[in-house]
Amino acid sequence: MTQLMGRPILGLPGELGVRPFLADLLAGVRAALLTLAVIAVPVLALWVLTPYADDTAAGAGRLACALWLLGHGAPLTRGATGAPVTLTPLLLTVVTTVLLFRTGRRLGGRERLYWRAPLAVCAGYLAVALAAVAECSGAGALRAAPVLDLLVVALVVTGSVGAGLWSALGVRPALPGQWTARVPDWARPAGGAPVVGRAAAAGGFGLVAAGGAVFAVTAVLGLDAVGRSVAGLGGGAAAVGGLALACLLLVPNAVLWAASYALGPGFRVGSGTVVAPTGARVGPVPDFPLFALLPETGGAPWWPVACVLPLLAGLVPAVLIGRAAAGARWHPVATALAALGGSVLTGLGAGVCAWAAGGALAGGRMAELGPVPWTAGPAAAVWLALVGVPGALLVRWWVVPPRWWTSLTGPAGLRGLTGRHLGRARRAVHQGLVFAADRLPPRRRDG
Repeated sequence: MTQLMGRPILGLPGELGVRPFLADLLAGVRAALLTLAVIAVPVLALWVLTPYADDTAAGAGRLACALWLLGHGAPLTRGATGAPVTLTPLLLTVVTTVLLFRTGRRLGGRERLYWRAPLAVCAGYLAVALAAVAECSGAGALRAAPVLDLLVVALVVTGSVGAGLWSALGVRPALPGQWTARVPDWARPAGGAPVVGRAAAAGGFGLVAAGGAVFAVTAVLGLDAVGRSVAGLGGGAAAVGGLALACLLLVPNAVLWAASYALGPGFRVGSGTVVAPTGARVGPVPDFPLFALLPETGGAPWWPVACVLPLLAGLVPAVLIGRAAAGARWHPVATALAALGGSVLTGLGAGVCAWAAGGALAGGRMAELGPVPWTAGPAAAVWLALVGVPGALLVRWWVVPPRWWTSLTGPAGLRGLTGRHLGRARRAVHQGLVFAADRLPPRRRDG
């Protein structure tokens, strides 16, 4: 009895030996409130620090709810004209998806899992989303589209929780037998799906690292322009803090834009504009610190170095696939197909990330921002394939040399033949030196 009283009420097992529906519902509410607090706490702190703020605490809370919805990818409208605002701050998206993914993994780690648990978590999260949409539905600077926003939030929460649940259960997809039966054995990388997936992930992380390097160098070189942009806006410490918060939320977007720049297609900063290594056409842009880093005309002077970074991103996938091919004794054709498949997967992921990093800040000219998905994705696949396919073949050849190379470099092959010739040449030189020494006249002795 004492042990039962010491346990939390929501953790008591139900009649069927499962956690109560209410506990899972509150777990979803907690996850939503945690992600909402990530943006609500800084926004309310800036409102408190702003002297003579025109807005009220309710207005600051409405802004936090709007940014929270925008972090899920939910579209908003701005002003009386209803200008679209669809540029997603990806830092909030990353925090949200990671937290929901971990929630799904915790659900999958239970001894007995029932179908009600994931539904309860999603329902609790959507209850908070419904309250946020209701808060942003009235007149204001940013307005929500209730049905569409709830649908987008539902897709994000179910996808993230489902991915965590899938990962915890250890389910792996398998290709249908009729698809792979037509492929010859020598061209089939047997058991290579996990390796190809890891290689694709490594290539994607490499491209993100390349974008981060380009963005970091650009930010360091453009500190003066950023300082002038911040000083031109004015507003005191609270305004600077708001700009810093906005820039921080958009740093992942800027990294992906820089990665698209390094790949070659570049990105847009408005309709009819492009920022690429080959040149830049940038028109009038809003006075924002991140926009101050854009070149006015022409490309950056160090753009060849930036374009080399995607090639370096293909080295790790090449090593992973090459070592796996050597261990499994894949045919060179199967090795090349595995490397090509990893490059294609990375290209698909790059296209999705390019689509997520872009959006609109207003109507008209500022309705097109960010990389173009159907150019950034193929460019990533081509760059990685240029390094991944020959690199994987070279690593496979280095770990497990072919028979003809072994025969040539073995004792009975080219190496042994070369060794015998060197031995003969060494003996001939020695005999020649001895013969010359014998023919030299004797040295004369003085006195």
